Amino acid sequence: MTRLPQIALLSDGRRLHLQDGPIDLIVEARGEPSEVRAAYEAAARRFTGLLDELCAELPELRAAAEPKRTSLKGVVARRMHAAVAPYAVDDFITPMAAVAGSVAEEVLGAMLGAASLDQAYVNNGGDIALHLDKGEHFSVGLMDRPDRDGVMRAMRVEANDLVRGIATSGRHGRSFSLGIADAVTVLAGTASQADAAATFIANAVDLPGHPAIIRKPASELQPDSDLGARLVTRDVGELSRAEIATALEFGAECARKLFDRGLIEGAVLQLCGDMLVIGTKDIERQRSRPLELENAVHA
Repeated sequence: MTRLPQIALLSDGRRLHLQDGPIDLIVEARGEPSEVRAAYEAAARRFTGLLDELCAELPELRAAAEPKRTSLKGVVARRMHAAVAPYAVDDFITPMAAVAGSVAEEVLGAMLGAASLDQAYVNNGGDIALHLDKGEHFSVGLMDRPDRDGVMRAMRVEANDLVRGIATSGRHGRSFSLGIADAVTVLAGTASQADAAATFIANAVDLPGHPAIIRKPASELQPDSDLGARLVTRDVGELSRAEIATALEFGAECARKLFDRGLIEGAVLQLCGDMLVIGTKDIERQRSRPLELENAVHA
């Protein structure tokens, strides 16, 4: 029997909140009032039962992805696999690395199939699927750590940009990380692609074997983790400036390769207060002018 998720407008009357188990979405659409209503109704319909669809295939979703084939059936599950497949050729990765972005993408797709909107986003814990009609823009607040309040600076996405997905990963996020990045924010063509890439790049920001980094098997912390006995980062002690730069460069090299392959549109890597920007707009120049946060979503 399909569970009924929690569905309600937030107190501002503009945003819709959809919650079911671990899935927690904030949705906002802009356009004609009748179109916005139709979009929200479509979002609620598609969201209902979506978690059950994923749970039905959970064992395979938690298993290492094969790069060229899958027996997954659900549309969201198959999107998750497609997002991680480029990384599965040489590395261990499971479809769960793209679950948040894939869910956001699915709900946004349902909205756009039911209504004509000027702008819309579905934010799944910081992984964002985005729609921008001609002339629209969207500002994303970049955080130094996903578990802290406060915006460091903002990035503006224009309608004519290729970016329609934004995701953040790192050791402070909701999921385990193999690396030590405080946050890696990725911009990509879709939310599922951004989600998979953010996980992959965040894992690459690392100092293997460093004594100040505490790691534990994922299965000891969460018995059903898709990472099994792989060591995940639990704490990072004091690092020198040179060590921070080295770890960031490992991640940056990974991000550059993904950018060259067309898998991402850009990435922002952050560790211990230092930041590297790869292949995307220069964020540094925005320090000297007010942050554009009228539509800001914390990535």
